[in-house]
Amino acid sequence: MSTNTRIMHATPDQVWEILADGWLYPLWVVGASRMREVDDEWPAVGARLHHSVGSWPLLIDDTTEVLDVHPGTMLKLKARAWPTGAAGVTLHLRPSGVETEVVMEEDAIEGPGRLLPKPMRDPLLSWRNVEALRRLAYLCERRP
Repeated sequence: MSTNTRIMHATPDQVWEILADGWLYPLWVVGASRMREVDDEWPAVGARLHHSVGSWPLLIDDTTEVLDVHPGTMLKLKARAWPTGAAGVTLHLRPSGVETEVVMEEDAIEGPGRLLPKPMRDPLLSWRNVEALRRLAYLCERRP
């Protein structure tokens, strides 16, 4: 499992506000290019984001589903990205004074992505998630 951590200059509530707004997903998730729909229940367990991955004209419609949630502290997702399969992604929010430590864990859980050996898979996921956390921080820290 790839694990990345970033301290964000925002409260856990401010970070959660971004995560709880499914329409903002493509702004911080690397590879997600647009939202098609957000289930009204998002981010409740079983709720889905209907997004596209890739770049036009090669867009693939897919979904991300909430597997577990503890509002304000943890969000566990199953992110599908055909043809590579699906990834399990967990975000932990931990208060650190007036800031928040965000820990992002990700690994392939279904499909061909699991065939890539872990020593090759983890650095790719880590690189991607450094950028995802950077984007999430920009949203949290600059939002009024």
